[in-house]
Amino acid sequence: MFAPGHLGERTRIAPFEMVDAVLAECGAVEKRIRRLPARVVVYVLLAAGLFEKCGYPAVWRKLTGALSRSSVPRVTATTLWHARCRLGTRPMRALFDLLRGPASTIRTAGARWAGMLVVAVDGTHLDVADAEAVRAKLGKGANQYTSASGYPQVLLVALVACGTRAVIDAVFGPGKPGESILGRRLTRSMQPDMLVLLDSGFATTGFLNATAASGAHFLARLSTHWKPPVLAHYPDGSLLSRIAGIEVRIAACEITITTSQGHRTGVYRLATTLLDPRQHPAFELVKLYHERWEVESTYYEIKKTMLGRRVLRSRTWPGITQEIYALLSTYQLIRIAISDVAHATGTDPDRCSFTAALNMARDQVSRAANVTAGTVIDLVGAIGRAVIDRPMPNRRLRLSPRAVKRPLSRYAHKSLKVDRRTLKATTSINILTTPISP
Repeated sequence: MFAPGHLGERTRIAPFEMVDAVLAECGAVEKRIRRLPARVVVYVLLAAGLFEKCGYPAVWRKLTGALSRSSVPRVTATTLWHARCRLGTRPMRALFDLLRGPASTIRTAGARWAGMLVVAVDGTHLDVADAEAVRAKLGKGANQYTSASGYPQVLLVALVACGTRAVIDAVFGPGKPGESILGRRLTRSMQPDMLVLLDSGFATTGFLNATAASGAHFLARLSTHWKPPVLAHYPDGSLLSRIAGIEVRIAACEITITTSQGHRTGVYRLATTLLDPRQHPAFELVKLYHERWEVESTYYEIKKTMLGRRVLRSRTWPGITQEIYALLSTYQLIRIAISDVAHATGTDPDRCSFTAALNMARDQVSRAANVTAGTVIDLVGAIGRAVIDRPMPNRRLRLSPRAVKRPLSRYAHKSLKVDRRTLKATTSINILTTPISP
């Protein structure tokens, strides 16, 4: 009965003992052994994050394909549905709470700056089924032609470690309050040794105060509505000021990116609670702010690489909650496996391919390979070898113009395409010492 409950090699990261402890803590252990025990249902939900094209019956066939057919119970879609309802959402949330974290060590390359763990906060939207119960919970978007269009969407806001792209914490719900309000719940996971990178959407009075109250430092881009006073000037070109009742340094900079396609110049104002210009120069802070785009890479891996931009399977809010926690847990398991191999081999996590790890994880599940560990623990494993055999090139700057990546007209955004094979770029940063207001 328990044989189908596995994740291939990644079962070592989320072992049976961990899942059983979660079920016992949440009171979800069955009183009698069913055809689908609760432990097996947890692994079915985790495996579903690997096979986005499959419904739950097809995911079950992936888990049991390499097992003896005589010992595998025969289940239907209805059986799986009832098993998911019995399990509920609490065990999946508790499992995610055990797995979430930066997945890095002190020596992990690119994880820390000036002794602080570099993290970022941002939000994204996940499409869900257009069911009546879901619409009542989330509503629908509107455009100039109709008052309701597209799929209902769940707003997901995550706190991500920039060095490993692992999820430290995440919250989700209806998009009505806004990402800066929903994201305040993430301050529960902020620590004094963190430097939080924020875009202008999170540079609000409420979010900045909540971040500062957690003890963490922040580096935030200010929007144009901020008119902070000038209290002092520093030799590195930054200014001492005060916003939202918090004493900050502000660095105004002009960034010019020149490529074979032309050049573009923008003016940015960055505010930080790191007040010592000798330990944290303005020029170094401006360069560090580019790491904020790692949270966008995290969302790309979840929404594009794992989900293939597909709509979530569930058609009820409890099912959606259960599925999102399972999806985040599956992503975190892959990120932990990548971090293990990066630490064991001394490789920068930026050079470890998430796609290669995902494909190998799918293969390990289908073959039910390496489910249990031997007497010697291999931190690299099959997933790690798939990653280090073909390392990715060194990280390049984010230069591609923004485009709507939706299956609309294939010609509407043709002019925005850039040939990255011939694209050569140089970046210049100029710290502005006098203008502080836009």
